Amino acid sequence: MGMWSIGVGAVGAAAVALLLANTDMFLSKPRKAALEYLEDIDLKTLEKEPRTFKAKELWEKNGAVIMAVRRPGCFLCRAEAADLMSLKPKLDELGVPLYAVVKEQVKREVEDFQPYFKGEIFLDEKKKFYGPERRKMMFMGLIRLGVWYNSFRAWNGGFSGNLEGEGFILGGVF
Repeated sequence: MGMWSIGVGAVGAAAVALLLANTDMFLSKPRKAALEYLEDIDLKTLEKEPRTFKAKELWEKNGAVIMAVRRPGCFLCRAEAADLMSLKPKLDELGVPLYAVVKEQVKREVEDFQPYFKGEIFLDEKKKFYGPERRKMMFMGLIRLGVWYNSFRAWNGGFSGNLEGEGFILGGVF
C-alpha cells in the first residue's frame, strides 16, 4: 500500500503542477499600459548616433502597431515577428506603421532579428514599454502546453534562435 500511495501522490502532484502551470494563477497580473503611461517612455533609435525621443511620436500621426520583443534571439519571438509581418501589406494600405521595441542590444541580436521583422526597431533601455508591472515567466513556462505548441510550430516553421540576453520579462503587442 505504501508504494501505491506514493505513486498516486506523485501523479496527483504532477497533475496539479500541470494545471497550475497552464493557468495564469501564478503569473503576476499586469496592469494595463495606458497611452498616458506609454507616451512618456524614452526610446532610442539604433543608429550609429542614436536619437532619443518620446514613444508617443510613434503613433501620433496615424496610430501604430508596436511589438514589445521579449528577446530578439528567441525563436518564438522571431516566429511571432514573422506572423506580424504578414499583416504589413494591410497596415501599409491603411497607413499604419509597424514598429518593434527591444529592451537590450546584445551582440548582433537586433541585426539577426531584422530578417523576421522588417519595420523600424527601437531600444527601451529602462524596460518601461514592457508595462507598469512587468510580466515574467520563468521555469514554469517549460511545462505550459501553449509554450510547447508554439515551440513546435516555430521549430517546424524553420525558425531558430539562441539564449542570449534577458528572457524572463514577457513581451506583447500594442
